[in-house]
Amino acid sequence: MRRENRRQNSQIKTPTDKIILYAGIGVAILAVIVFALFMYSKNLNDDMKNGAMSLEQMANMANNNTQNTESASTEMGKSVEEAEKDIKITSNENTNNTASTNNTTNATNTTNITKNNTTNTTKAKQSNTTNVTTNAKTTEPEAKKELAFQKPVEGDIVREYAKENLIYSATLEEWTTHMGIDIKAEKTTVVKAAEAGTIKSIKNDPRYGLTIVIQHEDNFQTVYANLLTSEFVVEGEKVEKGQSIGTVGNTAVFEIADESHLHFEVLKDALPVDPSIYIK
Repeated sequence: MRRENRRQNSQIKTPTDKIILYAGIGVAILAVIVFALFMYSKNLNDDMKNGAMSLEQMANMANNNTQNTESASTEMGKSVEEAEKDIKITSNENTNNTASTNNTTNATNTTNITKNNTTNTTKAKQSNTTNVTTNAKTTEPEAKKELAFQKPVEGDIVREYAKENLIYSATLEEWTTHMGIDIKAEKTTVVKAAEAGTIKSIKNDPRYGLTIVIQHEDNFQTVYANLLTSEFVVEGEKVEKGQSIGTVGNTAVFEIADESHLHFEVLKDALPVDPSIYIK
């Protein structure tokens, strides 16, 4: 018995049997795939039919909406035409009424314009007469007097105005600017106002020493520094050209090493200018 079983098992396990077994399995798998494809194709056809039916329904609905819109637009067009006719009739009536009103208004305006022209002509003649009389009485304003500054003291100019070019200061021992001119004069020499004006200030300046500032017309100022005294004037006093205002000293700290002199400046609109240009 054992030998027969061994023979049967050896016969099943031959290569031919294996091929037949695998072929059967392959055929079964292929049949399953074909069946699945058949069912998928059927479902797809059903979906396409349903889609075609819905498209037809949508087309029918669109046609119905179009017909309804055309009928509504036709009715609206009729009502618009009727409204336009009514507007034209009303507009013509209003135009006729406005034209008659404008004619009446124009006639009134013409009368008013004639009256206004007559009144304006009379007033213009009276005004011209008044202006001629006023102009005859009015006198021309006096011309402004041009300022002509004089030297505050007699003497030589020992140091010139130097805003752009530096000059050497013996006191400071360096090259520096000089915003005025130095006029050589002995101590106690009387200093006079270069032009008529008002005493703006009298002060002891840390650099310039005892200093008098006079305010003139046209925003001019004159500065008199390195003074010994200012006993002749007080702040706010009006002075005439050539009037005594102080005496020469040696109080300017930044020029104390120089000879006795008057430091003189001219300012226009609060800015220093060359005094030599204005002294006549």
